[in-house]
Amino acid sequence: MTTTLSFRQHVRAILVLGLPLVGSHVAQFGISLIDAVMLGWYDVEALAAQVLGSTLFFVLFIMGSGFAWAVMPMVAEAEAAGNHTQVRRFARMSMWISLLFGVAVMPLMIWSEPVLLLLGQTPLMSALGAEYLVIAGWGVFPALMVMVLKSYLAAQERTRIVLWVTLGAMPVNAVINYALIFGKWGAPELGIAGAAIASVAVQMMSFVLLAIYAAVATAQHQLFQRFWRPDWEAFGKVFRLGWPIGITNLAEVGLFAAASTMMGWLGEIPLAAHGIALQIASLTFMVHLGLSNAATVRAGRAMGRADIAGLRRGAQAVLLMSLCVAVVTIGVFLLLPEPLMGLFLSPADPQRAEVIRLGVPLLAAAAVFQLADAAQVMALGLLRGVQDTRIPMVIAAVAYWGIGVPVSYGLGFVLGWQGPGVWIGLALGLCVAAVLLMARFWGQSLPRLAVRPPSV
Repeated sequence: MTTTLSFRQHVRAILVLGLPLVGSHVAQFGISLIDAVMLGWYDVEALAAQVLGSTLFFVLFIMGSGFAWAVMPMVAEAEAAGNHTQVRRFARMSMWISLLFGVAVMPLMIWSEPVLLLLGQTPLMSALGAEYLVIAGWGVFPALMVMVLKSYLAAQERTRIVLWVTLGAMPVNAVINYALIFGKWGAPELGIAGAAIASVAVQMMSFVLLAIYAAVATAQHQLFQRFWRPDWEAFGKVFRLGWPIGITNLAEVGLFAAASTMMGWLGEIPLAAHGIALQIASLTFMVHLGLSNAATVRAGRAMGRADIAGLRRGAQAVLLMSLCVAVVTIGVFLLLPEPLMGLFLSPADPQRAEVIRLGVPLLAAAAVFQLADAAQVMALGLLRGVQDTRIPMVIAAVAYWGIGVPVSYGLGFVLGWQGPGVWIGLALGLCVAAVLLMARFWGQSLPRLAVRPPSV
């Protein structure tokens, strides 16, 4: 018999599961934040080029992560139903698909300079961005494997190890960055290439540590035993659930990538201001993403127990928590924009004042879309938990690319609002996605499950 938790018990369970996930996402983002801060202090042009290069990397990486995120609800449901064989099958085939995806996208990163030129970037920015990607691109393999292992462990509510590994990666990244970007302690001064080398090294370290932990702590699943043997049935199930998640991720991240591309048309200084503002906004988004992952796991486990009442109450609890974080963030962005922007720039940089001036209105726009950004990612987490991914994919594509990108271009360039216009378009796309995705979960997915709960 299933015992439905109280609202307070749901909050406690979400915090126990979600706080390490939030911490790991914040720490993971902190690694890229360290890259941005150090490159900003090294050279504004290097920072702008890293914004372009890392954006292309992240677009491809987050698309491939759909197959890793598919593991989370599938393993959570299988664990709750006591089906341990399915756990191994889903996780192993997710790693297969992720590695194959890495092979498919590597050429885009190795030969990225023509891609960046085609997107309208200057020859200098395209060359520097390609210099970054030709090295950093190889990190897509360990990075995707890390995502699979994180999802596999999170679905079993083993989130502390994910947090500790990510926290440990931060100082390692900072040390390697400092040595190779600036040429310290006898190392060569490599600038943007040094940041790329540090990223790959940290991704490899994280994968090795998580793989060792998974092999030892979850030995009953025999995750890596006969890894080379295909399991086409599980492969197909992971692929069918994962590709809509990947396309949804691509639609959302592609919206921000399109904004970065448009900001690049305005010049290096506006692009640098955009990059800093986006880094700050993305840092707060990591909190919502961690809560969204917790929502996916909790929803998947509720599915495995056929506990629809618990699913509903847990969804209410996690949404309230995300709302509280968004309200605090809005206040910080509106009250402290200059100090936040200034953290990324050397006090001696002659372009510092102009970058901050251009970045302040962008942070104001980011404050506007905090509620919408939180709502859409929370809705996606809940929908993935109940394995509803195809209609959300369509909603995301329409909201982000049918509305967000055209409005960004229209306001930014047709009406001449430039950077603030581009960011208002981002906000509108996120608002539309939030409304439609919430309507999908509360108005269709949840009522349908109440009538006919799924089983493994």
